Amino acid sequence: MNFPIRKSEAEWQEILRSKGAEPVALQVTRHAATERPFTGKYEAHWADGSYHCICCGSKLFDSDTKFDAGCGWPSFAQAIPGAIHEVVDHSHGMVRTETVCAQCGAHLGHVFEDGPAPTGLRYCMNSASLDFEPDAS
Repeated sequence: MNFPIRKSEAEWQEILRSKGAEPVALQVTRHAATERPFTGKYEAHWADGSYHCICCGSKLFDSDTKFDAGCGWPSFAQAIPGAIHEVVDHSHGMVRTETVCAQCGAHLGHVFEDGPAPTGLRYCMNSASLDFEPDAS
């Protein structure tokens, strides 16, 4: 799929470096790697604000949709409408729904249908794919 924002691998690497992204961010966002559970900086992060794509800055989630799923990755019950594109993922011998940034195609994580009401969804994200912006207040 073609995304509105396209860059070379070197350009993404420079963008991530300039943002002080985690060392694994390039592998996670551009090559669909997964960070180890309970190691990401946003797994136990509960400040008010919003979560954005570390690559392009697009807003993905509001902090009030984040919940503790106990899975080791930041989990959200609802994404910003239109912010995430879903892709069927057949890797590792299973069928899952991969989530990517709708603007730049960065791999974010996966979405599962075992989340809380009212959506019933659990967006299980890699911290390395996210950037946090605190509320202005």
